[in-house]
Amino acid sequence: MTASKNSQKDTSITFNTTILIVDDDEDILVAGKLLLKRHYTKIDTCNNPTDLPRLISLNNYTAIMLDMNFGPGKSSGAEGFYWLKKILEIDNDAVVVLITAHGDVELAVEAMKQGATDFISKPWQNEKLVATLSASVKLRQSRSETAKLKQTNIALVEATGESRQSMLGCSQKMNELKAMIAKTAPSDANVLILGENGTGKELVARLIHQQSSRHSEVFMSVDLGAISESLFESELFGHKKGAFTDANQDKVGRIQAADGGTLFLDEIGNLPLHLQAKLLSVLEQRQVIPVGSHSAVNFDVRIVAATNLKKETLQDENYFRQDLLFRLNTVELLLPSLRERSEDIPEIANYYLDYYCKKYAREAMTFSGQALANLTQYHWPGNVRALRHAIERAVILADKRMLDVSDFQTEAEPVEPTPRAESELNLQEIEKATIKQALLKRRYNISHTAKELGLTRAALYRRMEKYGF
Repeated sequence: MTASKNSQKDTSITFNTTILIVDDDEDILVAGKLLLKRHYTKIDTCNNPTDLPRLISLNNYTAIMLDMNFGPGKSSGAEGFYWLKKILEIDNDAVVVLITAHGDVELAVEAMKQGATDFISKPWQNEKLVATLSASVKLRQSRSETAKLKQTNIALVEATGESRQSMLGCSQKMNELKAMIAKTAPSDANVLILGENGTGKELVARLIHQQSSRHSEVFMSVDLGAISESLFESELFGHKKGAFTDANQDKVGRIQAADGGTLFLDEIGNLPLHLQAKLLSVLEQRQVIPVGSHSAVNFDVRIVAATNLKKETLQDENYFRQDLLFRLNTVELLLPSLRERSEDIPEIANYYLDYYCKKYAREAMTFSGQALANLTQYHWPGNVRALRHAIERAVILADKRMLDVSDFQTEAEPVEPTPRAESELNLQEIEKATIKQALLKRRYNISHTAKELGLTRAALYRRMEKYGF
C-alpha cells in the first residue's frame, strides 16, 4: 500500500479538506490515515458507525469513506446501506465513498444508485484510492459552490427586483395608476410606461415585477439610451468568444440573463429605427442569436418598456416602428407629472427629508410653512427626481433644523432666454440659458439633451438641479 512520489505530487490537494474513514478494522483506519494525511488537511477515523451522527454534526466532512460491512462474517452490506441512508438524511450533499471487499462490488453498485459517490475495493491500490477520493472531493466542492451560487442568485434576484420605495401619493391620479398596476401586474402582458423624466417609470416597472408571478425571478433593467449602437446586439443578445475584437470570452446577453423574469427596457424611444427592427424580430421569435453564433437560444421574459416621448411622437412611423409599438403596449400606463398631482408634494417632500437626514446622519429636520408651500406650488420640470435632488442639497448645506425658502432654488418658471448685451454676459447665466434651450429643443429628453450639450447624463442632472430646472 505505498504510493509513488509522482502520484503524491500529481494528486495532492491544497485546499482545506477533512476526510472521515469509517471501518471496524483498525488496520484499515491506520493505513488510510497514514496515506491520506499527505494529501488532505485532516483525517478523522471511526470504528463504530453509531458515532456517525455526532461526528457529522460537529464537522463539515469533505468526503466520507464508509465500510459496507461491520463485524466478523458480515457480507450482506445491510449495515452499509443503512448508514449510507442516515448520512444522506443528515447531509443530502454528502460525498460517500464505499469501502468494499471484492465480492461486494454488486452491492456497491446498488449503493451508488442509492446515493453513494464511488467505491474502493479492499485491499486497495494507493494510487487508485487517492485518485478516487480526489474526484469525490472535487465533486463535493462543486456541490458546495453550486449551493452557494444558488443562494447568491436568490439574494441578487431579491436585491435587483426589490423596489427601493413604495409609490408615494394619494391623489386621484396616483390612485388610478395604482389600480391599473394592480390589474396589470398579475398578467404576463407586455407593458409600456409613458411619462416625463423623473416621474418614476423604473419604480413602476419594479412594482409590476414584484406583483407578478415572476417576482421570484430576476428583474433586469437596461437603459437603451446609455448603450451605443455598436454594442446594442452584444449587450442585449450576447456574443461568442472571438466574435469581434476584444470578445475574449462568451458573454450572456441581457435578454438571456433575464430568462424567466422581467426585462425592463428604459428609454426605448431613443432606439434608432434599424435597431428597433432587430429588437422586434427577437421579441416576435422569442429567440436570440448571440453575435458570432449560428444557434438560436430560446428565452421567456416579460417585457416592460418605458419612454419619455409623447404618444403622438411614438405614433409617428418615421420615428418609431408601429409594429414594435403594438408588441410593447399591450397595456399602456401614463404616469402623471408632479405638477399634475401637486397635492402629493408634501408627502413626497417629507419622505425624502427623513430619508436624507438619516443618510447623512443629520438631526431630524422640518420644513417651514412657506418653504413647503413654495415646494408645492413650484412647477418641477424634472418631477420627483428634481424634488428629491433639491431636498438632498438642502439637507447637505443647511445649518439649521428648519428648512425655509432660502434653502431651495424654486424660482418662478424660467422663460425663454433673450439675447443680452455683451456687457451683461455672465458665464453662469449663459450656461443656464443654453441648458434651458437644449431642454426645450429636446422636449426634456435627458439623453438627447446631454448628448447635444456634450455632457454625461449625471452632469446634466447636476446642472439642472443647480439652476432649478
